[in-house]
Amino acid sequence: MTADAPSTTAVKAAAPAVRGQRAPTTTRYLRYGAGKVGGAVVSLLAVLVTGFFLFRLIPGDPVKTMTGGRPVSAEQLAAYRKEFGLDLPLWEQFTDYCGKVLTGDLGTSYQFRAPVIDKISEALPNTLLLTGTAFVLYTLLGIVLGTRSAWRHGGLGDRLNTGLALTLYSIPSFWLGLLLIIVFSVGMGPIPGLFPTGGMESGGEEGFTYVLDVAHHLILPVVTLVAVEYGQTLLVARSALLDEMGSDYLMTARAKGLRDDLVRRRHAVPNALLPTVTLVFVNLGRTVAGVILVETVFSWPGLGGLFYQALSVPDLPLVQGLFLFFAAAVIVMNTLADLVYPLLDPRVGR
Repeated sequence: MTADAPSTTAVKAAAPAVRGQRAPTTTRYLRYGAGKVGGAVVSLLAVLVTGFFLFRLIPGDPVKTMTGGRPVSAEQLAAYRKEFGLDLPLWEQFTDYCGKVLTGDLGTSYQFRAPVIDKISEALPNTLLLTGTAFVLYTLLGIVLGTRSAWRHGGLGDRLNTGLALTLYSIPSFWLGLLLIIVFSVGMGPIPGLFPTGGMESGGEEGFTYVLDVAHHLILPVVTLVAVEYGQTLLVARSALLDEMGSDYLMTARAKGLRDDLVRRRHAVPNALLPTVTLVFVNLGRTVAGVILVETVFSWPGLGGLFYQALSVPDLPLVQGLFLFFAAAVIVMNTLADLVYPLLDPRVGR
């Protein structure tokens, strides 16, 4: 009691000063947040400009590609170009494109003759199913294995986990996906073909059977994404916990007689998760944007497969719309991470 009295008095005496500092702290956070949001807007504008001019460097004539190699007169080609605005000067196409994007109009797809926003809306649920499932699994797997490896660092389990994570993280996702198809879909030696080679469903299934069929098709793409992505989360969680393990408050918790498992779960891990929380937001945007190769390899009918299909034409409005969507996913998630982090660690943003 005697030792606690001065600290309690000091806290009470300091309370008015803390209350008086709330407004400046809020003001600092608002300024910090405004700067991050402003930077995100500038990045989106840069993506808008880059996407428009970048994809016009792709060789090929989208109008001729749309005709499917059929003999078409010059008048018909000119009519197609006029229909899609390709006969206008480049700067006029650009200003028209920017004006439409600011109103939410991403244009009309050349090959599907449908609004780009509608095609994105159709494919988005399939991509979210794939990336969402993989994201939850590799985040939990990385955090659990990373914290356990750090708590028993130097041991056999730590070396195996870290080595496997580094190996898988360095493997290209498309190569691993093709390898899984060869081994577990086509079959190799004594291993039979257990999974579909691609697609999202077999067709003709309904009800719960349909759910099982989709889950069956989902396994290999999810395993590919989890295997490639969980290593980064593991390494960050491991490094953050290693930094916390020498802290005085952990020694105090042990001195009070708390079990080692409780010290890890209740004290060390929550404080070590701050960098991992930031990584979770960044990974969420990056996974949505980086699923192109995996969806293409497994013929998954999502945004990645749609982007590859549009790029082969090239379907300029669809490619530009998807490029903007992918970039926006990364930028928005990075911005959210920047905005959340100061709430978890007040030292950030000062």
